[in-house]
Order: sequence, then structure tokens, then C-alpha cells
Amino acid sequence: MQELSLSSASPLLKAVVAEPFVDAVDVEGLPASFVIDLALRHFARKGELKLFAVAQQLGLPVPVMDKLLTQMRSLSLLEVPRRGTLEGDISFALTDAGQRMARMAFDKCQYVGPAPVTLADYVAQVKEQVQHQAPVRAERLQQVLKDMVMAPELLPTLGSALNSGKAIYLHGDSGTGKTYLAEHLVRTLDGHIWVPHALYVDGEVVQVFDPIVHKRVTLAPVPDRTLARDLSTDGRWVRSERPVVIAGGELTLDTLDLEYDPHTRLHTASPQLKANNGIFVIDDLGRQRVSPSELMNRWIVPLDRHVDYLTLNTGTKFAVPFDVRVIFASNLPPSDLVDPAFARRLGYKIRIDALDANRYRSVVSQACARTGVPEDPAGVDYLIHTLHPRDGQPYYPCIPFDVISKIADLARYLEQPARMTPERLEWAWHTYFGREDRLGVAAIPTHSGE
Repeated sequence: MQELSLSSASPLLKAVVAEPFVDAVDVEGLPASFVIDLALRHFARKGELKLFAVAQQLGLPVPVMDKLLTQMRSLSLLEVPRRGTLEGDISFALTDAGQRMARMAFDKCQYVGPAPVTLADYVAQVKEQVQHQAPVRAERLQQVLKDMVMAPELLPTLGSALNSGKAIYLHGDSGTGKTYLAEHLVRTLDGHIWVPHALYVDGEVVQVFDPIVHKRVTLAPVPDRTLARDLSTDGRWVRSERPVVIAGGELTLDTLDLEYDPHTRLHTASPQLKANNGIFVIDDLGRQRVSPSELMNRWIVPLDRHVDYLTLNTGTKFAVPFDVRVIFASNLPPSDLVDPAFARRLGYKIRIDALDANRYRSVVSQACARTGVPEDPAGVDYLIHTLHPRDGQPYYPCIPFDVISKIADLARYLEQPARMTPERLEWAWHTYFGREDRLGVAAIPTHSGE
């Protein structure tokens, strides 16, 4: 009905669809009509644009855009309001017909960005980046985890798990550092990857690049041999560090599929699609709103075949590569969470335990350095040998910073030096654990003469 009301634009639309793009049916694998719609939206947003600016906005080569603009002029969609002294100084702007076509283009989709890449190009690129990924070596893993205090016998297991490409299940009590460890493991993945701004799938646009997940990398002056190929001149791709995506209790089955906005008519990539060629951490497994068995069943095919299936709002399903190092972190042992069929697909099940007293002392030293509280040997001994044994509290690595930072908070409030005295440690300890039977507000030091 909309086309009938725009009778003067309808012949133009038919011409765009019917007439092949100059010397080719597609523009970088995309239908010419789609690229023209995208260019129309850019002109509608920006106003007048020169050839090089249009090429930069769409991320397409200048010769390709030159042919595209020529066709758009032949269809009376563009005009030249002014000319410069050089060929590149020519400015283009929408005609009245072009304005009407631009409004129709916005009705179809509101994506205004670099041209998407085809699904086939994306699949090929992910596979190439898998082949160029270097294995994790002992030296690299030790360097990445040098600031973490952990049992050294865990390192060979972690390194082997990362090189296997299989899922890793980290389990242990809350506070043992499972999530912190998982976040560090992403640093073992050397090299950079190319991430597309968006994908073109069955006429729909799926936005992939996420500046929160994909850390843009400035191009180096020398070629990067870790990259499968140089796409630095292709504006449709972004050079990025390997991504790490962390999902917690908010994870549902719906969030593992594409997110569709009916107002913009755009799809947003699922978290595991954004994590391709990187790591996807599922934290607090067992605390999601979806049952663990349902969540685990969702992962059986991707983990087994390295292929995931996503669904467009139109109902069309399509396959994408699943090159993701999945790390599950849970307080529950595997036997309490998964059935034997899925347990086999987990690959590596690694328990993270509490520290011993000697390693815990190193964590206390790190906490003192982070909070600016002077490390006092007597105070450290009181924490390790009095507070922990008295309350039967294991030596979890999360405790020192959480307790000692409270001493720093109190010192700023009282405008006094921060000190690890037994009185302040007692107050911070009971405030942290919320032990009402021993809270003892009167024990809080309120002046320097303790």
C-alpha cells in the first residue's frame, strides 16, 4: 500500500530491483537494491556527501561506490548540487525522488552503518581465524596468571583444557576465584581477529560488532602474521582483540538467540555469536532463570559440532560457526548439574579449592597493596590464625580484599591512618560476614588512640 501512495517512486524501485548493478548483479556479494537503500539512508542522515566520504561510510572501495553513485544518478535518486575543481570534490545529494526512496528504505530497515558482509564471507573468515590461532604454551599461561595465587598443579590442566577447544567446567565453593580465573584465561588467546560490523542474512541485517565486547585495535605499521588476511582496507570489518563475553544469572534461552527490535527492524547478535574466536564465560551456572538441564541441552549441538543455529524474526534458521571456548563456572559439582551425555561434552571438569595458609598470605599482601592499607605482620597473623579458624572460614581468595578494603573505608571516614589492628579487623570481618551475634558496634574504633 505504501508503494501505491508513492506512485512516482514505484518505477524507480522497480528499476533498482530489475536493472543489474553496473557490470555485476551483486555489490560485494550484496543485492544492489540493498546497497542502494543503505546509501539512501546515509545521504538522508548526512545530507551532501562526496564520493570518498560515501565510500568511507559504507566501507566499500571507491571504484565500487563510483559505479553505485553513477547508477543512482541514472535513476534520478541523486543530483550534483555543486562541483569542485577536482573530480573528488563533487558533492552528491538526494533528489526529491531520492528523498521519497530514502523514506521507504528507512521503513524497511533503519540500519545506517558500513555495508554488512555476507554470511558465507563471515563463515570463511571465522574458519581462517581458527586455523591461525596459536596453541597456549606453558610460558604464556604462567605469564597471564602471574598475579593469581593458585595451586601450581592446576596450570597443566588449564593449559591442556584451553588447547583442546572443548568446554571447561570450573566448579568449587563461592569465593574461590572461578570467575576471576575465567576472565584471565582469555588473555592466553594471542593475536587479533576481524569482526564484521554486521551480517546480511536472507535480506535481514544482524549487528555483530559490539564496542563493549570487541576492543578495537589500532592497525600496526607492520603486518600482523596472526591474522588470516589483511582486511585493513575493507571498512566492513573491524580489527579487534579476541572477545570475552560473560553472562550470569540473567541468561535465558531467549538471550542465546538473536535479539530483534521491531522499531528499527534490526537483529543483534547473540552473546555466543559475539564471542566467536574468543571465550564465552557462563557464570553462576545453576542460578539462571532457566533450568540447568534446559540450558545445557541448548549447548549440546554447538559444543559437539562447532555449529550453532540462530533464528531470524521471519522464522528463517541459519547456521553459524561456533568457535568459542566456553567456560562454565558453578558452585555445584558436575554430577549435580548435568546428565552423563552432556558431562562427556564438557571436556574438562576442574575443581577450584580454597587456598592453604601460605598462599592465602600472598593474597593478603596483594589486598594491602591494592587498598593502600600498610601490611602489618601481626594483623595478618590475626586474620589468618585467629579469625579464620575461629569461625571455620576457609581461605577463599575473595576475602582479603573485601575485608581490608573496609578498613580503608573506615580510615577515610575517621580521617585517620589505615591500620590492620585486631579491633579494626574484627569490625571489618563481622561487617563483611554479617554475623549479628558478634557485630559489636562498640568495638569500632572512633579515634586514633586505640
